[in-house]
Amino acid sequence: MNEKALRTLEYNKIIGLLTEQAASSSGKELCRHLIPSMDLAAIQLAQRQTADALTRIYRKGAPSFAGCHDMGASLKRLEIGGTFHIEEFLRLCSLLETAKRVKQYSRGEREDEPKDSLEEFFTGLEPLTPLHQEIQRCILSEDEIADDASSNLKSIRRSIRSVNDKIRTQMNTMLNSARNHLQDAVITMRNGRYCLPVKAESKSQVPGMIHDQSATGSTLFIEPMSVVKLNNDLKELFLKEQDEIEVILADLSSQTAEYIPAIRADFELLTQLDFIFAKASLAKSYNGTAPVFNQDGIIRIRKGRHPLLDPKKVVPIDIRLGEDFNLLIVTGPNTGGKTVSLKTVGLFTLMGQAGLHIPAADRSQLAIFDDVFADIGDEQSIEQSLSTFSSHMTNIVSILEHVTYNSLVLFDELCAGTDPTEGAALAISILSRLHEMGVRTMATTHYSELKVFALSAPGVENACCEFSVESLSPTYRLLIGVPGKSNAFAISGKLGLGQDIIADARNRMDAEDESFEDLISNLEENRIAMEQEKLTIQQYKDEIESLKQKLEQKQARLDSQREKILRQANEEAHAILREAKEVADETIKNFHKFGKGNISAKEMEQERDRLRAKMNKAEKGMALKQEAAPENHKIPKKLRIGDSVKVLSLNLKGTVHTLPNEKGDLYVQMGILRSLVNIKDLVLLEEPSPFKSKSKGTGSGKLKMSKSLSVSTEINLIGKTTDEAVALLDKYLDDAYLAHMPSVRVVHGKGTGALRKAVHSHLKRLKYVKSFRLGEFGEGDSGVTIVEFK
Repeated sequence: MNEKALRTLEYNKIIGLLTEQAASSSGKELCRHLIPSMDLAAIQLAQRQTADALTRIYRKGAPSFAGCHDMGASLKRLEIGGTFHIEEFLRLCSLLETAKRVKQYSRGEREDEPKDSLEEFFTGLEPLTPLHQEIQRCILSEDEIADDASSNLKSIRRSIRSVNDKIRTQMNTMLNSARNHLQDAVITMRNGRYCLPVKAESKSQVPGMIHDQSATGSTLFIEPMSVVKLNNDLKELFLKEQDEIEVILADLSSQTAEYIPAIRADFELLTQLDFIFAKASLAKSYNGTAPVFNQDGIIRIRKGRHPLLDPKKVVPIDIRLGEDFNLLIVTGPNTGGKTVSLKTVGLFTLMGQAGLHIPAADRSQLAIFDDVFADIGDEQSIEQSLSTFSSHMTNIVSILEHVTYNSLVLFDELCAGTDPTEGAALAISILSRLHEMGVRTMATTHYSELKVFALSAPGVENACCEFSVESLSPTYRLLIGVPGKSNAFAISGKLGLGQDIIADARNRMDAEDESFEDLISNLEENRIAMEQEKLTIQQYKDEIESLKQKLEQKQARLDSQREKILRQANEEAHAILREAKEVADETIKNFHKFGKGNISAKEMEQERDRLRAKMNKAEKGMALKQEAAPENHKIPKKLRIGDSVKVLSLNLKGTVHTLPNEKGDLYVQMGILRSLVNIKDLVLLEEPSPFKSKSKGTGSGKLKMSKSLSVSTEINLIGKTTDEAVALLDKYLDDAYLAHMPSVRVVHGKGTGALRKAVHSHLKRLKYVKSFRLGEFGEGDSGVTIVEFK
């Protein structure tokens, strides 16, 4: 690929974005040197690797390659017998830690999942755990070697600490005894030896070696004679410590030398993975997809978006070239998107052949070209005394000299900057030469002659960038098959230019030019109308398809329910017939016994009563079943606590215990059973009021009926004292007994058991209590007592 086209199409900016995605310096270097390839197999492999990395990123995020350091120079020195410094060992640890982290990232895949193109990279990584752990054990930081690095080092450092303690003890003693002769009561270090800051006039009072003095000469730093030997011993120990550290580093270097090939392999694999995941991260940033490549020169871009434009503002475009036509001529107003369309085709080609995903819809197709040539932008050169036309023509001459059948050529404003008539003729000749060679070419222009050329020449197609005259702004949509219109008169009129001037301008146009522009205008109007009709038809089709699917689903449900009902009906009929046969056989058998005198008439009558009772029971069950599932029953709207209701799903009557929540769920007390049901499962029972009875009841009867309507089936005593609880319980039990309730529920909680004992003690003294027991599982366990009345 020629460097000029790479710069013109801004491929270098894409490489800059790619480089930012890489974490390691070696990965960034690979990104900087990425160039498009012409090998189909290599391109497809690179695209597959990018796609597999992108899949992993979407599934579990991107791995980090921040610790991938280049150990090449250090390893070469190690090969010839050198040793690593502490910093080099730490860089090696970072590299091995990255290898370990990336290898763990690749684990956790299911065995049944197919292996992707990155599996060999992950499999080849060797974290070298024993070496890594040994380095970490010995080296704590850039300035510290662990005491446990060797037994000799541990012994030396123990001796250093011991000598240090002795020196400090001795120095502290002198500090206290010679305080009057010291400038400051501190112990300081000079040249690695412990000293005291002695006043210059008192130097004879503190015998020792002078190592330094202050700037003014008033203070002398003297090493007392009593610690000279200890300081010498300390110096020797420090030298031994340094020698032992060198031995430890040499030993670690020797161990590392055994793994040089594995370390180099880890670095290369991590660099490649960093490069591949950088491509995947870049694709993720602009929602890129892998294009489909061909060697037939066919370009079919679907919903393509230029990657350097704002993704929130860029308008997707569809472009095709090389299938029905090899030459595409794009016309339209300035700033309408012609140049962007041109650059999108060229940049997508370069990105695709470099193994990068393109920001376009799935199944977009790209061709593999040997080279891409682009003549875009104003290349006027003052230094070379070249005008705009001359610089463009110089570039065009170079393109015509190097172009081949398998090249892609892009022209922006071909042969502009000169006389329009000559420029248009020259442009047609250049495009005709490229078209005869079969070169895939795309050109933008304002020349009307090129529109006519595209309409008349086979294998050449017109295209335009749509422009809205109403808003005086481009829509940036590329329309293939429609020549562009300048819209100069319409735009001028919208901007306020006088109609007389516009009319005069129209009169100055040739009749053929004017008719051609009118034809283009009519074609554009027809195209817009057809697109609107197509959109409306598609909406109708979608709506019909949706209704069809709903109808099919409904029919399937009806068929399924019909089969289920028929199957249940057949099973029930079979059971009824089987039972009827058994009853008939038993009856005939009894009649035979009666005829023979083996059974009395009384026994026959009893048998007949038994059969009648059985039939009545069956009829009653059928009536209950019909009553249990009324169709379209009225859902209670205003429920009150204490209302009598029937739970359809359980076929039980009860009273409302709580009001329904926003979902319609409420608690209903059915005897000793308290259940959460939905209001749709309830039927409000209309019970006659005891005060509207036709019979003249006594005052006692009215009281009992009134009690039955107001007394709850349970009492909650939690939080009460024993005395309060017994008083409340006594009144409640009296009311419940008067209301003829068969049983009630006393909630006293578990706690310490004192409240439960008081309740049970009181219940034992009541004569109308038949029995009481603790609640079972589902009734409240030992926190509840169930009381039954006589």
